[in-house]
Amino acid sequence: MLLVSTFYCSDVARVNMVARKVFGAWPLATEPNPMLLVSTLRCIIVRTTVRRQKPYHHGHLREALLQAAIQLIAEVGPAGFTLREVARRAGVSHNAPYRHFPDREDLLAAVAAQGFRELNQAMLGAVNHQRSSVGRLKHAGLAYVEFALRRPEHFTVMFDAAVSKHKTPDSAEAAEQAFGTLVSLVKSCQDEGRLPSGDLRQFALLAWSMVHGIAKLATAKRLPYESTADILKFTKFVIHESLPVQSASRKQVQK
Repeated sequence: MLLVSTFYCSDVARVNMVARKVFGAWPLATEPNPMLLVSTLRCIIVRTTVRRQKPYHHGHLREALLQAAIQLIAEVGPAGFTLREVARRAGVSHNAPYRHFPDREDLLAAVAAQGFRELNQAMLGAVNHQRSSVGRLKHAGLAYVEFALRRPEHFTVMFDAAVSKHKTPDSAEAAEQAFGTLVSLVKSCQDEGRLPSGDLRQFALLAWSMVHGIAKLATAKRLPYESTADILKFTKFVIHESLPVQSASRKQVQK
């Protein structure tokens, strides 16, 4: 029985052929050998299982590879993974990723672009219901830190992975759009007199540096806070104490 069960044949006919060589003729023409029935059934089950184990549809290969890459980055970081391992985790052949990503840098850039777009949407969504320019800027900063905590793998790739801007323009464009959102928020504060006049880009970099530093410390578990709520509370404190926001009365005096 064990010998017959090791023959994983492609169809019933081949199972019967192998069985006849091992056991000889059937005991009775009308009574099939029960051991062969077991092997035949097992063969059919194995074939059905193999046919059903298709981990992805070709139309979703890119998304499957991105998800596998993000999961792997969470374990080994952006510098420690290979396309071959991503393919293995996605359940595809080692050549399959090359249909969408010529090399690992292109895959990293795709993860980064995905992250920058989500970050930009998070900041825009956070300012929708804020009336004042300062309120919009502050809430965008909170959304930045919240995004980093929610998507640490994306955040790491966005700022730590070695990705060429010239080779991967899609990622660079997504990053510029996110920074452009911040610049426009800072400009609104300056236009309303809530931030001092001066180099717009420098003030935007000042605002970015504050929240980015908090985000990096938080994702690296270097802050003495464990909950997201406590980290965001600390972020509010830093923004309030560090942004050179001018009061409405001072604005009137300057005029």
